[in-house]
Amino acid sequence: MKLKVGKTKPKASNYTDTSFKAKSIVLKSQSLASEAPSAAAQFLHQLALLKNKSDNQKSESLSFLTSALVSRHAEIPLPESLPVILEKLQPLLVSGSPAVRNNALKMLKALPAHEIARHPDSILLYTHVGMTHLSADIRAFSMDVLEWMLQSMGQEVVACPGGWLKTLKSFTRQLGWQQASAGSGGWSMYQKTGARPGSETKAVAKQMNVLAAFIRAGLASSPAAQADDTSRSALSTFPYTDIRQNLLPERSNVFAHLYLFGQSPDEEGEMYQDREERQRIFCLRYEKLIREGAEQAKKEAGEIGRSSLAIRKAIDDGIKDYAAE
Repeated sequence: MKLKVGKTKPKASNYTDTSFKAKSIVLKSQSLASEAPSAAAQFLHQLALLKNKSDNQKSESLSFLTSALVSRHAEIPLPESLPVILEKLQPLLVSGSPAVRNNALKMLKALPAHEIARHPDSILLYTHVGMTHLSADIRAFSMDVLEWMLQSMGQEVVACPGGWLKTLKSFTRQLGWQQASAGSGGWSMYQKTGARPGSETKAVAKQMNVLAAFIRAGLASSPAAQADDTSRSALSTFPYTDIRQNLLPERSNVFAHLYLFGQSPDEEGEMYQDREERQRIFCLRYEKLIREGAEQAKKEAGEIGRSSLAIRKAIDDGIKDYAAE
């Protein structure tokens, strides 16, 4: 089409005039204050994203959840029950991504300590998986998880189902402290780790240090127990008789070890709630094994040698009264 001189080209049918100017745009039908997701809704959304396939997304969600837990007031309940949170969080402790594993541990530490101490067995289940994992990084990280558990809820860890014998078995497998075949000539602490003398020194020393702390938690008499024994013995005077047998129990679910409502587990999965029970089964099953492994590790000197001394001291302090009986 030819245009005549002096005439402009006609505008298209979908032309939009943008020549206007405005200082602000007001949306009357939307209010961020009333329609934005609540903090609880955001928490639940990020919690659901922990099952996302992307490691970056899981790491970002863990960081958000940790910040929300740290900033939460102590009197405000969790947006979701703790068992549900742990169900989605625990598998990330054995993730192949270091960032995901580290953020998962940070979130665990941010959870209420008094509540999480009621669920040591579920966390310990994934710790056992990590201790015997094929990846050396995951095995090393499992020591960080167990070390934190011993510091924050040591008595609950050693007394929960599978907390004592199964953990000791995982340690001996991790360190390779098991009797070799008759033709191999004795013991080898590197049989399971895949390492060689002189390598992975720091990793092996860390495993042995955590083992020493675990033995102390299970065998040593805690200061709280000593104070309790002192206070109770003060009541065992005339005219009181058998006062200890008539006091109310101080721990919840005191009859859990009887398994009244479920099938009894095997020996490794049992609950050893009393120190005397842990001493007995330790001396029967693992004392000789761990002592000989520590004696062999002593020959390595350096960090490993010092760690072996810590293990032997933990054993000696923990069973000296049991051996005397």
